[in-house]
Amino acid sequence: MTFQLKIDSVVQAVYDSLPDDASLALTLALAEVCEDPVGHTDPYGIDDGVTRLLILDRVLVMLLVTDTPAMQIVRVLQIAYDG
Repeated sequence: MTFQLKIDSVVQAVYDSLPDDASLALTLALAEVCEDPVGHTDPYGIDDGVTRLLILDRVLVMLLVTDTPAMQIVRVLQIAYDG
């Protein structure tokens, strides 16, 4: 089942400010994450399956994964860009 992607307006502004190549890479990677969050990310600290990192060449994204029978959500908490 595909997870729903959530991003607040502040983090969305960072996403929107990325260069085109980094934005495209992040968009494609997030699509994969929504299909399999644990398989396409790395644990952040202790592997609790909830707080995850998406690591790309120049972009690091902190995610919060909610996987319950009632909801399946990937929430983008922070985006860091090293350009």
